[in-house]
Amino acid sequence: MSIFGFGKTLNRRQYLSFSNTSFIILLVLWSILSYGGLIDPFFLPSPSTILATIFNLFSNHNLTYDIWISIFRVLVAFLLSAVIAIPLGILMSSFKFMEALIEPPVDFVRYLPVPALVPLTILWVGIGESSKILLLFIGTFFQLVLLVMDDANNIRKEYFEIAYTLGADTKDVIRRVMLPAVLPNIYDDLRVTLGWCWTYLLIGEMVAANSGIGHLIQEAQRFAKPQVVLSGVLIIGVIGLVSDYSFKLGYKIFFRYKDK
Repeated sequence: MSIFGFGKTLNRRQYLSFSNTSFIILLVLWSILSYGGLIDPFFLPSPSTILATIFNLFSNHNLTYDIWISIFRVLVAFLLSAVIAIPLGILMSSFKFMEALIEPPVDFVRYLPVPALVPLTILWVGIGESSKILLLFIGTFFQLVLLVMDDANNIRKEYFEIAYTLGADTKDVIRRVMLPAVLPNIYDDLRVTLGWCWTYLLIGEMVAANSGIGHLIQEAQRFAKPQVVLSGVLIIGVIGLVSDYSFKLGYKIFFRYKDK
């Protein structure tokens, strides 16, 4: 049976083969464009130049610290967003007066451009780590809380009716019916919003930063070092790819009951 048919599934080996092929194709195209001289090396450094640049950054410019401080900022902002947004989104779905009270301001803030908030965050919390984490939090929290609420709203109402019929109260319905039903979707929401949090890293590290991958990229842009810019971008991409696959693996471990 053809694996190219509509809706056909792939086994793990086939999936990995296609995934690896896509990266190989991108690498080949990059090599052709750079080594073949089709694009000026200043605008598109070659793969070997990028590898040499990354090695130099690790050896002479403390890239390890930049990576860890960026991971720290993203994780703190992401975890703060999750800790607040998940229970708030569930409560907004459970009690419509809370949805009516909270959703309008959340909708308003989530459409605000985060870069425009940089001067305000400096005024509110200064130029330390708090301002960087706050910008990442703003870029993540207001999206996540609405995703959680929508997922909770999509739970079939029959589940709640059956629970009430069996004598459950509101607390039991939320704890034993809503949470198990919505947690797999919330887990996927967290995977997506973690990616969003990384996209705001450059903005967060605009605020008087002297470390971090975002700071590294901005400094390289200022001094016209495209090989460093591209190296920083690729490092963020690799970190994001690793975290995304870790989330996918965790889904299979934590939510086995979804496949039954």
